[in-house]
Amino acid sequence: MDWKVLLDIVVSVLMVATIAYATRLNSRLAALRKNRDDLARTIVGFNEATLRAESSIPKLRKAADEAGQSLQERVEKAQSLRDDLAFMIERADTMANRLENAVRSARVEGPARSGAETAAASRAPASGPAPSPGPAPSLASGRPSPSRSAQQAAVASASAAAEYGLDDERSEAERELLRALQAMR
Repeated sequence: MDWKVLLDIVVSVLMVATIAYATRLNSRLAALRKNRDDLARTIVGFNEATLRAESSIPKLRKAADEAGQSLQERVEKAQSLRDDLAFMIERADTMANRLENAVRSARVEGPARSGAETAAASRAPASGPAPSPGPAPSLASGRPSPSRSAQQAAVASASAAAEYGLDDERSEAERELLRALQAMR
């Protein structure tokens, strides 16, 4: 064989191999271009999401500040209510002590006292803690005292009043309250 023919055959085989390789390379490049377009769309979407997130950060800060202010106002209001309740409990305990001392003195002094004297004694300062100036005990206002000892004192006072015939001085609301307190026992 001739060297020329043999050389042509080798070049032809190499050309066929190059064409096959170029075809595979072309298909891979097409897939890469397609993936590059998808990647570009993904990057654009990510950039848009980042911009939206950055623009909503001030709104979130503003909402957090408003929520913090609202919470602070509620805390301050709750503290004020707590202080008011503590004051009311303190007053109720003082009134309960006054009622308890009045009931004791009414039991000790017995039926010799008149109804007016007993009412005056229940309003007079007792030997317990110094009562604060203010309205009469909670029985006169028609509302029960929030403390348990005040309820017990009111029941005891009602028992003493019934025992010594002092119910005539009480209003209908006070009598209903006393009956309700006695029913709670």
